[in-house]
Formats: sequence, structure tokens, C-alpha cells
Amino acid sequence: MHGSVWSSGKGAIARAAMAVALASGLGMSLGAVPAMAKDAKPAAGANSKEFLAAAGPYQQQFNAWVATKGKAADAEYKAAAQNLVPGLAAVEAAAKTPLDFMIVGNWQQVLGGATGDTKLQQKGLQHMADSGQMPADRVSMVQYFLGATAYQNGDYATATKALRAAVDANYNEDNAAEILADSFVKQNQPAQALDALKAAIAVRKAANGTVPVNWYKRGQVIAYNAKLGPQAIEWATLTVSVDPTPLNWLGAGQLVREFSTFGKEESVDLGRLFLRTGALGVDKQYTAREYIEYIQAADPRRQPAEVIKVAQQGIAAGAISATDPFVADSIAQAKGRIAAGDKASLTSLERDANAAADGKLAAIAGDAYLSYGEAAKAEELYTTALKKGVADKDRTETRLGIALLDEGKTAEAKAAFATVGGVRAPLAKLWTVYADTRTAAK
Repeated sequence: MHGSVWSSGKGAIARAAMAVALASGLGMSLGAVPAMAKDAKPAAGANSKEFLAAAGPYQQQFNAWVATKGKAADAEYKAAAQNLVPGLAAVEAAAKTPLDFMIVGNWQQVLGGATGDTKLQQKGLQHMADSGQMPADRVSMVQYFLGATAYQNGDYATATKALRAAVDANYNEDNAAEILADSFVKQNQPAQALDALKAAIAVRKAANGTVPVNWYKRGQVIAYNAKLGPQAIEWATLTVSVDPTPLNWLGAGQLVREFSTFGKEESVDLGRLFLRTGALGVDKQYTAREYIEYIQAADPRRQPAEVIKVAQQGIAAGAISATDPFVADSIAQAKGRIAAGDKASLTSLERDANAAADGKLAAIAGDAYLSYGEAAKAEELYTTALKKGVADKDRTETRLGIALLDEGKTAEAKAAFATVGGVRAPLAKLWTVYADTRTAAK
């Protein structure tokens, strides 16, 4: 896709931050190892005798090391942490009860973070998550860190399971949903990745929270890279509905075009959307080709005024050059057409259209008036064309909607776009979103 914001699509959106800083633990204060309940069988919230025997001396060493934080040099602090790691194996082997595993898991994740051993860190987090002993307000946090650490370690199955739990609980780290989605992608499950993002959006909305724009953009990129056309269009449309920037409009329009079968007529109406949304005003590396395609589709012999308008805007933006043979020839043809009385002939064309038995001439006349910027006249003629009958009803309804929107008749325009089907349906949805976002901006 030359000149497309998707030509380097795989790097279009920055990867979610993956840093998991757990060197100082999860902010938990476990205190001394609790005394074991005097039951024949340890309760879930008690420690086993075996664990107490192994963990008691170890905790003294662990606490002594923690006390040196901020006092010892970083290298010394890390080396001391490394020296504590081997002793964890015996403590873990002695663990029997859920509380045993929660405590040894916390030590593992703390030491794993301090030493940079993400495998040990993940192991500890898994013990903590599985123990069922975490305070209720820490459960989703542990699941998040477990999922993010597993992602770093390439254990995507664990990552999806843990992050799903965190996202379902509406954990407040926005990148949780993105890491979850990417974990599915890493397992070659793009459809599940998109479903996960949709679920995350639903959870956030249900909690009256703000949905990050990056979630929509992530869905767009996942669908595009997986060549899931309908989903790519869906997510692109969602993106512009929540973040209608010119660049997003350009990307959305290009995706709709790439995964649709557009001819010249559809390309003209896409160019018109780009013009009205400011999409043609973004970086010229992305818009040079768009100006050329718009001019080609509009055709100086058919819509001369529109060709001149678009060409002059492209030249002023530096996206195209007035000395380019194609541009210069298109402008010359368009000017010649206008000089030969193109606009003056509209009156007789309108008269013939009104007298015709079908709506073909009325649709042609409507196109001419819309191209000259006379929306009210275009609306009138498109309405006549639809009443009399036209071969391409979807095209006429699309352009009726554009004319109505240009007149400020938003509700009527949306009603026209809503009737559009076929290859134009995704394009009409983009126009509907434009109508909504334009109204919201007022």
C-alpha cells in the first residue's frame, strides 16, 4: 500500500510496556512466620510443621537482607540476594499448606526481581496466585504481574490465563489488556486477541471507566496484521469514533479501501471523506498518493471543479507538485472543461433530469451539483433520482447523505447512510461516524 499509514503496519503502534519492577516485592508485609495451628491437619490459613522448621531460619536471613536495601551498594545488595536463592529450594520443598506456598512464593518473586531472574519471579507469583491466601485487594495485582512476567518469559498460555483474570477484574494497569491480546497473538490466535480486547472494553465501560484509545488501535493493528478484513474495518471504525484525529481518519479510510473492492466511484467518496475530516492534511508522505487517487477518481472531464480544488490543496500542502505531468494535465483539462461551460450546462441537465422517466439523469445532475459544492441542489436531485429509481441505489444514497451533511442536516444524512449496503456499507459507516463526531465537536 504505497503512501499508506499501514505500509509499515506492524510497527504502526508502539508495543505495550512490559517492564515488571518487582525487586522490592508487591508491597506486602508478611511479618514473622505465623505459628502453626495445633490441629492434626494444618488449616488453609496455617503453616505446616515442616515449613516452619525450614522457613524460620531462612526468614531471619531474608529479613536481614531486606534491611540492607538503600544502605548497601546496588551490586552488593544484588549479590546478597543471589546468595539467598539456593536456600529457597529447601524452603519450597517443605511447603505443604496454601499459606506455606504464599509465603515462599513472595520470597521467590522478591528475590527473582532483585536478581533479574524472571523465571524465579514467575514461579513465586504463581505460588502466590494459586495459594488463595492473597488479600482480596491484591489478587488482581498478583495476576497482572504473573501474566506480564510470563509474557516476558514467553509463557503465553500462563500469560493469557493470568491476565484474563486481571482484566476481568478491571485491574487499573491499562496495558494489561494489550499484553493479554498480544499473548493470544503470540499463540497465533488473533481472533481470540480481538475478543479479549472487546471484553476488556466492556468491563471498563461497565465500571464507568475510560477506555484507552490504544486498546482500539491495538485491535486495529492485530486485525490488519492477521489480514482479518471485516475485523480490521470494525476496529478502524471504532478508533475514529473515539479518537477522530486526521491521522486516524486516514488510517481508517485506507483500511476500508484495502479490505473492500473499490472502484472509481467509491474512491471519490472516500476522497471526499478524507477532505472533510482533515485526513489529507497529515504528513505528505502518507497523502501524496491519496491526492493522486482522488484526482484520478474524480476525473477532470466529469468533476472539473472538484479536481481543481483538490489539486490546488495538494500543491499548497506540498504533497503533490504543480509541475508533475499528471497534476498539470489534470488541472489543464479541468479548467478547459469549466471554460467550455460545464457549470452553465447544469441548468439544462437539471431540466432534462426532471423530465426523464427514470432517475439516471437526476443522479448524474446531483453528482455535478455536489462536485460544485451546491449541496442543496444535489440533495434535491438525488431525492428525485431515488424516487424515480436508479441502478446504483447505494451510491446515490451515499451521496445524498454527503449532500445532507454538507447542509448541516445530520439526522437526515445518517438516515441516508443507514440504507447503504454492499461494498459501500463500511464507507457509509465511516461517514456516519464523521456525522456523529462532527456533531459532538460542536
